[in-house]
Amino acid sequence: MKQKKWEIYLVLGLSIASFTIYFIKNLIFHDVRAIFSDLLSQIAFLPIYILLSTIVIDSLLSRREKGQRVKKLNMVIGAFFSESGVELLQSLAQFDRTSEETARLILLDDWPQKVEKMKKWLGKDEFRMNSRIGELAELKSKLIEKRDFLLRMLENPNLFEHESFTELLWAVFHLTEELVSRQDLKQLSEADYQHFSGDIERAYTLLILEWLMYMIHLKEDYPFLFSYAARTNPFDPEARAEIS
Repeated sequence: MKQKKWEIYLVLGLSIASFTIYFIKNLIFHDVRAIFSDLLSQIAFLPIYILLSTIVIDSLLSRREKGQRVKKLNMVIGAFFSESGVELLQSLAQFDRTSEETARLILLDDWPQKVEKMKKWLGKDEFRMNSRIGELAELKSKLIEKRDFLLRMLENPNLFEHESFTELLWAVFHLTEELVSRQDLKQLSEADYQHFSGDIERAYTLLILEWLMYMIHLKEDYPFLFSYAARTNPFDPEARAEIS
């Protein structure tokens, strides 16, 4: 109610100020027709002013705000990969039956094309994860170690605008819950192994695609960060931080 009163007072105050200025102008120049002509000209310009202010200017401002939100979001994603994402990629890669082919596609030179090629590869029948060929107990320990960090990430409001990254976090949380709920990961049924293979594949697929998109962002906007990330590529067996 107070907010409405404030708006009413503002409208009345501005209206009174406008009429007072026109009245003073009439007293000085004694030309009512010129005053009304000037008033009509200003009213005629009002739709154009509204068009410029509401569509053009607001569009520019919203684009700028979106750019700032994207930068903040990329900072959050960068913290994720620095803290746990790259390590998680390495842990999940041990369950990839076709790890050599996956690594070969990722190590291609053209980064923008990698995303499309990886999407096609990850959707093929040849690509499969096998929960039997890796250490589930080791994966469980690493996920539990990173769980608090990932929970804090979900509290970040900027992530609500990035559905694919949020989906990735939920896939990792689901995999963690499944692993924690099993008492003995070395004595699993065939159904359990198949279920874990599916959960690992879901998290691994989303993680690869998010990592590739993040690398493209670094290459375009932060070459110095991209240099280090490329030298420590988790899919490159010869990767090293030292510059040769």
